[in-house]
Amino acid sequence: MKQRATSFDIAYQAGVSQSTVSRALRNSPLVNEETRKRVQAIAKELNYKVDKNASNLRSQHTGTLALLLFEDPTTDDSLINPFFLSMLGSITRAAARKGYDLLVSFQQLSDDWHADYEDASKADGIILLGYGDYVDYAEKLKKLYEQGTHFVRYGSVAEDQPGVSFGCDNFQGGYLATQHLIALGRKHFAFLGDATESAPEFWARYQGHCKAIQEAGLDVRSECQISAISTEESGFVAGKKLLEKDIQIDAVMGASDMIAIGAMRAFQENGLKVPDDIAVVGFDDIPISHFTNPPLTTIQQNTKLAGEILIESLVNLIHGVEVKASLTPAKLIVRKSCGCG
Repeated sequence: MKQRATSFDIAYQAGVSQSTVSRALRNSPLVNEETRKRVQAIAKELNYKVDKNASNLRSQHTGTLALLLFEDPTTDDSLINPFFLSMLGSITRAAARKGYDLLVSFQQLSDDWHADYEDASKADGIILLGYGDYVDYAEKLKKLYEQGTHFVRYGSVAEDQPGVSFGCDNFQGGYLATQHLIALGRKHFAFLGDATESAPEFWARYQGHCKAIQEAGLDVRSECQISAISTEESGFVAGKKLLEKDIQIDAVMGASDMIAIGAMRAFQENGLKVPDDIAVVGFDDIPISHFTNPPLTTIQQNTKLAGEILIESLVNLIHGVEVKASLTPAKLIVRKSCGCG
């Protein structure tokens, strides 16, 4: 019988060390792209198959990444923010391309929640999506960071945050959405969503919203900011509260699509027409925003790119490569809830 090829055979043909072969077959960023491709091509030619279990024992790696979602209030039983569902597919595909399995679960916010994953050798690193109240959550991140856990998260990005975070340019998104409303001739604005340190992404969106209003020489009215969490019900309640103030409003920005969709329902139930009486903009571009009545103008976060960045960065951290936080650009998606599209 023909002897089975080994990693040493590949190393000999590729002219590299056996350890380089091992790293190249794991898609390690420590091996340059040209060498990785040469090694992988030779491995394919020799019909070489990695013994994943043996490889994991030698490297002390599990070959698994943990994706931990925060339980959000939803109208169904998923308890997953619809925005993160869009990102899930991208993360799964990116992990597979890197040769990792993906363990999906919910975050357990106990004092030792990290122990169930990397410390217990269930996963080599952690991706965190969602957070609830960020003031409380930041302490959990600090503990993960101090204990040397490999983790990345998607959300707000700030210089003093523990660990490595990636997210959309929320300030830019709020600015673009409000600029669009101003260009359509709207002058009296409201913002629905929490604008405090507990919700830094919403806060950044509100700051961008205010900046656009001020640049246009218009007034930012603090009484027109109504707190809401990212659910349709909360948006509906915030929309009702806004109407009860009985002040002139012709444009509303929801801090998320869910908030905006709930607010539109509140406006319509009170006899107002969207966009004739009130133009509405959301944030996230979740799938349902295409199918609301009218379809919702929104700010799109690039979930495909975000998923790829999260996986690439986490794998780099696992292999000791320095990773820096970054923002992806926001994109305005124009539909009919503003009177155009």
